[in-house]
Amino acid sequence: MKRLLPERKRAMDKVKIVGGGFAGVEAAWQLANRGIEVELYEMKPVRYSPAHSSEGLAELVCSNSFKAMRTGSAAGMLKAEMELMGSLCVECAKATAVPAGGALAVDRDKFSALVTEKILSRKEITLIREEITEIPDGVAIIAAGPLASAALSDKIKELCGGSLSFFDAAAPIVTAESIDLEKAFMQSRYDRGAPDDYINCPMNKEEYEAFYEALITAESAPTHEFDKRKGVYEGCMPIEVMASRGHDTIRFGPMKPTGLLDPRTGHRPWANLQLRKENTAGTMYNLVGFQTNLKFPEQKRVFSMIPALANAEFVRYGVMHRNTFIDSPRHLGSDFGFKGKEGLYFAGQITGVEGYMESAASGILAGINAANKILGKDVFVPPELTMTGALARYISDGSVKNFQPMGAAFGLVPPLDEKIRDKKLRYEALAERGLKELENQLNIG
Repeated sequence: MKRLLPERKRAMDKVKIVGGGFAGVEAAWQLANRGIEVELYEMKPVRYSPAHSSEGLAELVCSNSFKAMRTGSAAGMLKAEMELMGSLCVECAKATAVPAGGALAVDRDKFSALVTEKILSRKEITLIREEITEIPDGVAIIAAGPLASAALSDKIKELCGGSLSFFDAAAPIVTAESIDLEKAFMQSRYDRGAPDDYINCPMNKEEYEAFYEALITAESAPTHEFDKRKGVYEGCMPIEVMASRGHDTIRFGPMKPTGLLDPRTGHRPWANLQLRKENTAGTMYNLVGFQTNLKFPEQKRVFSMIPALANAEFVRYGVMHRNTFIDSPRHLGSDFGFKGKEGLYFAGQITGVEGYMESAASGILAGINAANKILGKDVFVPPELTMTGALARYISDGSVKNFQPMGAAFGLVPPLDEKIRDKKLRYEALAERGLKELENQLNIG
């Protein structure tokens, strides 16, 4: 009996991670750094998703850029926080970087090869090339990504009460402070609900005509083959496609002015875009009904033609593609733990974080918290003033309805106590504040 107990304990302490992408490798790295054994399951090369082609871990399937490096940017702030927490992906990215101005871009093959090499070098990590089709028992992390296999997706769907979301279309999001309120007004349609539930962006006939022409002639983004599956876009028609069906189609749809009165004119607008709060703090607003597949520069150009959005800062542009994710605010805590199954964690884009480094950051938190559970330590969530903490709270915020994925953005972070008009200086101050908070939590310095 005495001989069997240690073996049983070791088996129970071993963590299974499903998925060898950015989130999976970061989670494995954090666990290994804490002396915990890991079984990392990656289905390549046994089976490939429609987007993947190499056997390497942390394979880049789209851009080779991890966005800006400067700390005074949302992406740079996130990477700086990840470095403080011992990120594997940031370390490997810097070692395989290629010239990209102020961005951190990598040689994708060298990056993946280096990540794979480092994972294989750890005695605590066993890499198993096998497809997982069941939710693992014990302490486990699902980091299977947005293109998880059909069998595993079915099990996740069952676990989540029979529903998964498909990132068919998402409208752009702008910062509240960048909306010109002198050219907008607050009112709910027909005065139903609180007056500040919506910000209305009215347009007269001349403004609408110019906007409409720009919208129907704007350039759309290319669609990947694996995003063209039957039924993907049903019920999520892009605003530009809807507009192409007739001159007044959107004026009787997402831009209908009925039930509204512009206090500046005393009349109903010719057309109207409504903005809805994206978070409880009211720092971000969603362009209601403006799901789009326009290229990002085109979205900036065309949507800025709406007078109240002339100087809008876009936290996230509209996107359209297949991206399976769970309804995280209903199912996950800010530690990325699943509420209905103790010891189970999710990480990566399947949780609703959008982007390479955002996925990696979620893997760091899931890995740390899985380790803390085994080691009997407290839950770890970075402060809300950090970008990592803000993302963790966004995906677990029960007040968020119509949940959609989100990448690093300053709109997620609580504003400064002092007003700084210069955007560059304001962002630098936000980053400095957040990094100090994280350093204090980690007892660095």
